[in-house]
Amino acid sequence: MKLSRRGVIQAAAALGAVQVLGCASSPKAGPGPGSAAGDGDNAPGKPLNLLILGGTRFLGPALVQVAQARGHTLTLFNRGKSNPGLFPDVEKLQGDRDPNKGEGLKALAGRKWDAVIDTSGYVPRIVKASAELLAPNVGQYVFISSVSVYKEMTKKNLSESDAVGTIPDETTEEVGEESYGPLKALCEKAAEAALPGRTLNIRPGLIVGPDDGSDRFTYWPLRVAKGGEVLAPGDGEDPVQVIDARDLAAFIIRNVERRTAGIFNVTGPVEPMKMKGMLETLREATGSDARFTWVDSAFLEQQKVTAFGDMPAWVPRTGPESGIGAVSIARATQAGLVTRPLADTVRDTLTWFHALPADRQEKLRAGLSAEREKEVLAAWHQAKGTAKAG
Repeated sequence: MKLSRRGVIQAAAALGAVQVLGCASSPKAGPGPGSAAGDGDNAPGKPLNLLILGGTRFLGPALVQVAQARGHTLTLFNRGKSNPGLFPDVEKLQGDRDPNKGEGLKALAGRKWDAVIDTSGYVPRIVKASAELLAPNVGQYVFISSVSVYKEMTKKNLSESDAVGTIPDETTEEVGEESYGPLKALCEKAAEAALPGRTLNIRPGLIVGPDDGSDRFTYWPLRVAKGGEVLAPGDGEDPVQVIDARDLAAFIIRNVERRTAGIFNVTGPVEPMKMKGMLETLREATGSDARFTWVDSAFLEQQKVTAFGDMPAWVPRTGPESGIGAVSIARATQAGLVTRPLADTVRDTLTWFHALPADRQEKLRAGLSAEREKEVLAAWHQAKGTAKAG
C-alpha cells in the first residue's frame, strides 16, 4: 500500500560518526515542557544565546519554551508573518531565508550566537546560505530534517548509517512527494559542509501534540473520544511512531547544551508501540466507548483510503514504505531521549484543540470525514457478511 505523502512527516539529517559529550542515563517517562533527557543531572549549564530560524509554529514555540525554562536567551529570525505576537520578550529579527529575496539574511550578519536551530530549511541552497553566513559566528548548527530521508523505506529498524535517498536534479527546489526526503538529506549535507563536526542533524518522525496545525495525529484522539464504531486500519499489529513536539524540543535543547554533533533519528515512544496499543491508549485516556473495527490494508487500498493521510499516523508493515513506522531510535535513547506517556499527549492535544475557534474545529485537515468512514465500514461489513460492530 503506497503511503500518502499529503502532509507527511514534518521537518516535521551529514553522514559521519556521532559525537556526544557526556553520558546518558536510562530513559524514563514523563518530562514536563521545560525538562529534558540527559545524564541524570537535569540542571542546565551556563545560559546560552540561541538563534532559531523560524520559531513561531509548532516545534518552534516548543523550543522557545524549553530553552527559556532552562535559562537561555533566544533570538528568532523569520518573515514576521506567522504568529508575530508570540513571545513579546524574545528578540525578533526579520528577513528571508532566501538571500535573494528582500533583505534576505542581512539581519544575521556579524551577530554571534552559541548555536542556531534551523527549523525551516527544505532546500539545500537556502540551508547552505544560512549555514555559511553563520559558520564563523556560531558554535553549533542544528538542522531539523526528517526520517523521510532514507532510501530503502521497506527496511525495518532504519538507522542513521543507512543510505539516504537521491534525486537526479539536486538543484531542484520543488518540494514534492518524491523530492522531500532527498532534499532534506542534501540540506543535512550542506549544513555539515559549512560547519564540519559542529552540526547536529535531527531526523524526527511524526511530530504530534498541542499546536499541531496539520491534524495528522489529532484526528485519532478526536475520533476515539467521539466513540461508537471506529474504522481502525490493518490488524492492529502495525508499528506506530510519534514524538511529542515538547519531547523533541527537550532533546534538542539538552543536546545543544552538551554540544552534541552527528545524526539522530528522534521519534517515539521509547517503548515500541503498535496501532492497537495506540488506539486502546486513546480510548482509555478519553474514557470513550469506542469500538474498533479492524479493516485490512488491501481493502482500504481498494476503497482509496490512504495510509498516513486518510488514516493518520498509520503505515502498514508491508509495502514500499513499511519501515517508516519502525525506525531505530537507539542512538537517541543513548543520548537521553525521553518520551512522555502517550495519554498525556492525548489529553493536552484535546485541551488545545477544543480551545480553537469553532470554525477551525469543524475543518479537520487530516483523516476521514464521518460520512466517508461510515461508507467504508458499510462496504467492509457487506464484503465480509458481518453485522455492524456493537
